[in-house]
Amino acid sequence: MAEPLTRPLRVVVWSTGTVGRHAIAGVDAHPDLELVGVWVSSPAKEGRDAGELADLGRELGVLATTDEQALLDMKPDAIVHTAMTDDRVFEAIEDLVDFLEAGVNVTSSGPVLLQWPEKILPPELMERITKAGERTGASLHVNGIDPGFANDVLPLTLTSLSRRIDEVRVMEICDYSTYYQPVVMNDLFGFGKPMDQPGFLFAPGILSIAWGSVVRQLAAGLGITLDEPLTEEVDRRPAEVDTPSVSGDVPAGTMGAVRFQVIGKVDGVPRVVLDHITRTAPDQVPEWPTPPEGDGCYRVVIKGEPFMQCDFVHHGEHGDHNVSGMIVTAQRLVNAVPAVVASPGGLVTALDLPLVTGKGLVASA
Repeated sequence: MAEPLTRPLRVVVWSTGTVGRHAIAGVDAHPDLELVGVWVSSPAKEGRDAGELADLGRELGVLATTDEQALLDMKPDAIVHTAMTDDRVFEAIEDLVDFLEAGVNVTSSGPVLLQWPEKILPPELMERITKAGERTGASLHVNGIDPGFANDVLPLTLTSLSRRIDEVRVMEICDYSTYYQPVVMNDLFGFGKPMDQPGFLFAPGILSIAWGSVVRQLAAGLGITLDEPLTEEVDRRPAEVDTPSVSGDVPAGTMGAVRFQVIGKVDGVPRVVLDHITRTAPDQVPEWPTPPEGDGCYRVVIKGEPFMQCDFVHHGEHGDHNVSGMIVTAQRLVNAVPAVVASPGGLVTALDLPLVTGKGLVASA
């Protein structure tokens, strides 16, 4: 068991984008954490106060910098890393290894394959992460909401109620029209592009790299060995009408919705399934599963004895499910910092951590 904290942990937030700005707010609100630095990639943000960048309406007395080495020289206890990694996976991994080698613990929203990199990353790269952690004692934990809590801690906890498990299915069912991330929406998913130009995600094998970590970690938590390779299924549908989206409008006839699955089988039988249903308007493809309310949810379906279904719905005070999706991603990273700092060095997965809670965050009035 970790020793009680005798002082707040000194934390640097790495980037101030769609997740990073919420990470700043989260660190500021956490009684066991102290924000001591903020890294930004844009010279236009250099020298601006973190409270301004996070839209907190007040200054925090911490100025953003593009100087990576200056932040590492501060010897923070942890970095909450929320920089975009989807389009620079291996460069981002190099950044994370640099942090470990500098003796700084890290919680990160990506690259998501590090949630459970077995059979994805080359052994020599895994060895670098392990050796860096062994040498410095620093730990790395990659998580968020999906990949993350919605398809690791939540479903595995629910399976503790099972007598027999036939299949575990973890689902994201969301309208992405208010999700501002043009690279993800346009290049990776291919929304708004002609149907004969699939997004990068749907090239053979890419889904198993991006979400295979989810399926394999669940399998590890359930004590089963999956057939390899994992199975991928993709069903792309055109938008029937011109559809507005904050990341770029989706003209009628271009790709407007997609359902993809990454399926882990045992002796040919599906046992663990990652199932994503992504729309750019809530009324698209009505025959696909829909959320119980609003525009999105995470759903866990456990077939067996007993049958169980859990719908996890969230929304922000000031924004929809895509805004709160950024908040819960940030908070999973922020709230995990004390446990990650207390962990032995190297890669730490959700199966390694103790129960992470919102301790200290109950409102006082």
